[in-house]
Amino acid sequence: MSLKDFKVLTFDVVGTLIDFEQGFLDYLHAVAPDAKVTEEDFFAAYRKARKSEDTTWYPDDLERCWKAIAPGLGLPSDDAIARGFRDSVERWPAFPDSVEALQRLRKHFKLVTMTNAQSWALKHFAKTLGDPFDLELSCDDALCEKPDPRYFAYARGRYEGAWGYRQADNLHVAQSQYHDIGISMQLGIKTCWIERRHAQKGSGATIESGYTTPDYHFHSLAELADAVEAGK
Repeated sequence: MSLKDFKVLTFDVVGTLIDFEQGFLDYLHAVAPDAKVTEEDFFAAYRKARKSEDTTWYPDDLERCWKAIAPGLGLPSDDAIARGFRDSVERWPAFPDSVEALQRLRKHFKLVTMTNAQSWALKHFAKTLGDPFDLELSCDDALCEKPDPRYFAYARGRYEGAWGYRQADNLHVAQSQYHDIGISMQLGIKTCWIERRHAQKGSGATIESGYTTPDYHFHSLAELADAVEAGK
């Protein structure tokens, strides 16, 4: 099947299009420039906090996460700094290839977000990405977060209702094996893994999981756009 045979691309946003790990580190270095905390220690503490049973909607949950991890890492933990971690999403950068690649892909497909972020945060992400999306779906809309299969069913209903496309017309594009790749493949959805951390060790700030082989595998969004334009 040629990539151009698909009609709609659904996207994970945070980690696939938006570099949230860099956003985390920018905030950490801004509020605690002298902290002796390694990237991996910070990411590991964050992963543990995000797996807690008392998580809330993302990224509101970042405020709770900061308060949970700051004492153990020797970081300032007052309410204003914890709230600032949540609010830092406004400044999270796009990956260097995201904006240009999305503009190339929108020439061939309908583009739909499937983000675990709340709608208020998605508005900032969409602006950072140049507002390329035909349909913006957030966890507020789906009333659940991936890897919950109900999110995929909700998104299918939305793009079917909007354009008449079916699941066979959809390619799901994402970075997270835990949130997206495993469950998408289980549901029989054609899946493209954008392996953003291919040159780095570990899972970074993404919850760790087993490995699922996707239908398509690229190291960047630009590589996916190149493959589409090459007729692969």
